[in-house]
Formats: sequence, C-alpha cells, structure tokens
Amino acid sequence: MRVLITGASGFVGRAVSAAVVRSGHETRGMTRRPPVQPLPGEWVTGSVVSGEDLRRAMDGCDAVIHLVGIIGEVGDQTFERVHREGTRRVVEACTASGIRRLIHMSALGTRPGAISGYHRSKWAAEEIVRGSGLDWTVFRPSVIYGPGDGFVNLFVRIGRWSPVLPVIGRADALLQPVPVEAVAGAFAAALDSPASIRRTYDLCGPEPMTLAAILRIVHEVTGRRRWLAGVPTAVARVQAALLERIYPVFLRCAAPLTQDQITMLEEDNVGDPSAAERELGVRPVPFREGLQRFLG
Repeated sequence: MRVLITGASGFVGRAVSAAVVRSGHETRGMTRRPPVQPLPGEWVTGSVVSGEDLRRAMDGCDAVIHLVGIIGEVGDQTFERVHREGTRRVVEACTASGIRRLIHMSALGTRPGAISGYHRSKWAAEEIVRGSGLDWTVFRPSVIYGPGDGFVNLFVRIGRWSPVLPVIGRADALLQPVPVEAVAGAFAAALDSPASIRRTYDLCGPEPMTLAAILRIVHEVTGRRRWLAGVPTAVARVQAALLERIYPVFLRCAAPLTQDQITMLEEDNVGDPSAAERELGVRPVPFREGLQRFLG
C-alpha cells in the first residue's frame, strides 16, 4: 500500500514512517512545513485543517495514518482546531478520495467527560472517526518515550544543570510509559490486520509507575544522583500560568508546562495493553530496559 502519514516529521511520525516502510509499504509524509531531516518515502506540505491540502496529499494513497496532535495551544493551534476539526477534515478527505482505511492516534485517558481539555478534544476526534463509516482503528498510547521525545529528555536536560527535579501532580498518580518503537510497530501491524478494523487499542508499557519512580530510573540510567522535590499543585499552576503567557507571545511556541498538563497529572493514566499484545504482537519492554537502549 501507499500510506499517507499526517504529522510525519514529528517524534512519533518519524518512527511510524520507518516502521511502515520496514513492513513493506510506501509512505507519503504530510508536514506543515518542509522537514528539517529527511523522511522515509516522499512527502508533501499541507495542513490537516485544509480539505484541499488533504485531498492533494491523499491522491494515489490506499490508507491514512493520522498522527497530528498538540500537547499545548499556541495561537490558532488549539485542541479544538487541531484535534477535532483536523480529524473531521481528514475523515471528509478520506471519503472524498475513496480511501477506506484510517488509523487514528488518540491518547490514553481519553473519555467522555474528561477533566482536561486535551482529553476532551481527543474524545471528540475519536467520535468523529467512529462515526465515519470508514475502516478505522484507534490507538490510545500512554506517555511515549524514545530518542527526541518531549518527556524523558526534558528531565534529562533539567538533570544536567539542576541537583533537584520537580515532581508535579498527585504523588500516587500512575503512568504507563511506552517506547516509541512499540507504538510505531502497532501502527504498522494494523495496516496488515483486518481484525484490527473498528477496534480501539491501549498502547502502554508493562508497568504502572508514579512520576517519581520514573524520574529515579531516568537518573539511575544516566548515572546522575538528583533529589526529587514535590511541587504543590497551587504553585505549579501559578508557574504554568506564567509560562503560558510568556512562551506563545515571545517564543511563538507552546509552554513546557501548562495548566491542562497539570490537570492530567492529577489522575492515573493507565490502560490494558493485552489486546494490542495478543492481536498485533506489540510487546513493549520494561521502562528501564527501554531507557537503556537510547540513554545508557
């Protein structure tokens, strides 16, 4: 197949593109601007909120993998516009182009009545996909880590100069970090799995962990000793509010910490990986082992 991959130049997009090529398919990456590094296969520029751009990108394709998403809002790049409206436009373009197969990336924790704006918009996007009449598959990954991620590498950078690492959110809230290669493998496997059509899969690691436990392992693997300091939620929200004012206005990018992210860190973010393991062969390695592969 020739597969269009939206968001192909991102951290996850590059891994998915490479996995799809390894599985024997051709790729066409769609990016908002020319990629800084070469992409597997061919690529086009365009926006997922432009039906014309999408139909042009889909010309000659057999399937679409829709990865575009944001974790912080900047200008007109809002959760509603990117997640809900962008997904609606992708579904409409698939229908207009005669493409039946759509694989969509959502997020673990997405559900009706979610407390965070991010998860609410992701749920709205899922509803659009499920009501599309297409041959869809939805993946809900937990926090994804690997070379170039915005999670583990953020704390690695902080640990280079700071003897203290901040622990934000509810102390006992659990996460299930998943390596990017497992996520990419799931998308590639779904392309060749008719049984995955109209299915929703959790993509998460084998072990639920608190953020503090994650940070301890990160700096054990990197050989650094750092103190962990809990940050009261009220203090973190004040910091996030300031960052949300500064970064979008002066740096034209999303803040590294937002109030919506703090909201998400106040609840568990765990799932059941058994269906993806059983039906698609996705078997994520334990967190420490995954880190050692790219940090050790």
